[in-house]
Amino acid sequence: MRVLVTGGAGFIGSRYVRRVLNGEYPAFADATVVVLDKLTYAGNLDNLTEVLTHPRMEFVHGDVCDPDEAAAAMSGADTVVHFAAESHVDRSIEVSGGFARTNFLGTQVLLETALTVGVRKFVHVSTDEVYGSVEHGHSRETDALRPNSPYSASKAASDLLACSFHRTHGLPVCITRCSNNYGPNQYPEKIIPLFVTSLLDGRPVPVYGNGTNVRDWLHVDDHCDGVQLVAEKGAPGEIYNIGGGTELTNMELTGHLLAQLGADWSNVVRVADRPGHDQRYSVDSTKIRQQLGHCPKIPFFEGIRDTVEWYRENREWWEARLRRSYDFSEFEKARS
Repeated sequence: MRVLVTGGAGFIGSRYVRRVLNGEYPAFADATVVVLDKLTYAGNLDNLTEVLTHPRMEFVHGDVCDPDEAAAAMSGADTVVHFAAESHVDRSIEVSGGFARTNFLGTQVLLETALTVGVRKFVHVSTDEVYGSVEHGHSRETDALRPNSPYSASKAASDLLACSFHRTHGLPVCITRCSNNYGPNQYPEKIIPLFVTSLLDGRPVPVYGNGTNVRDWLHVDDHCDGVQLVAEKGAPGEIYNIGGGTELTNMELTGHLLAQLGADWSNVVRVADRPGHDQRYSVDSTKIRQQLGHCPKIPFFEGIRDTVEWYRENREWWEARLRRSYDFSEFEKARS
C-alpha cells in the first residue's frame, strides 16, 4: 500500500504521518507514506524528525498546486489524505489570494491527478468553519455551508469541488470536517500555542472583543484517529464531522491557560474584534461515531495539560518561529 499525505510536515499532517509509521493504525501497517509538502512557514521537517529515516517514509518537497509535482508524488498511491491548506483566519483577512490558490486550486489539481492515477480513496480534510456561526444546536453534515472568512470560504469551495468529483466522475472522495485542534507542534499563531508561548515568555495575550466566542476543542490525536477511520471505512461521497465535545468561550480557555501557567488577568490585553468573527462553532459528530466507531479518547483538561508541558520542554522548537510568526507590538503598546 502507498499513501500520499499532503501537508504532512504541518501540525496535523505530521502527527498523522507519525501515527501511521509508529504502528497506531494496523490497516496501514505495511504502508509506504509519501509526504508532499511545500515547507511554507507552518510546515517544518522538524515535525518529522523521528520518522524521516523510517524505511517506509518518503518526502517530496513540492507544491500541491503544481500538476507535475502532484503527479510525481501521487504515482502508485492507493490512498490520498489531503491535509495541505492555508488555515489561519487572520492571515486570510489580510491577504486572501494564497488561501484561494492553495485551498481551492491545490485541491483541484490533486483531484484531477487522483482521477488519472485511479486512487482507491481520497480523504479531503476540511473544517467546521465552513458551516459558519452556529447560534444554537450543532452543525450536521447536511447543513448548508455559510462561510464568513476568506479562509473558510476557500475551504467550503474546495469541499464542493471534492463532492463534484465524486458525483461527476465517481472519484472515491470522503470529506472530514473537524473542530478546533490543539496539541504539540502546533505553529504558534493559533490561540493555544500563541497564549502558552507568550505567557512562558512573560508577554501579554490578546483576547478579541468580549471573549465570548465559543469553540469546540479536539486533540490532534483524536482528529487523526477519525481521519484514519474515514480512510479505512468511510463511504465514498460521504462527509463526516469530527468534534471534540468540549466547548469553551475564549475567556474560559484563557482563564484555564492562565491558571496552568501561574499567570493572572493582568497578562490579558483586550483587542478590537476580528472582522466577521464567528460567534460559535459546534458540530454534530453522531455520524462518524455511529457509522465508523469514532470516539475522542483524550479528555480536554488532560490533553491541554500535556500540551502546555510540551511547550515548556520544547522552547527550542517554538522560540525562533514565534518571533517570526506574530507581531506583538500592538499588544505590548496596549499593555503599557
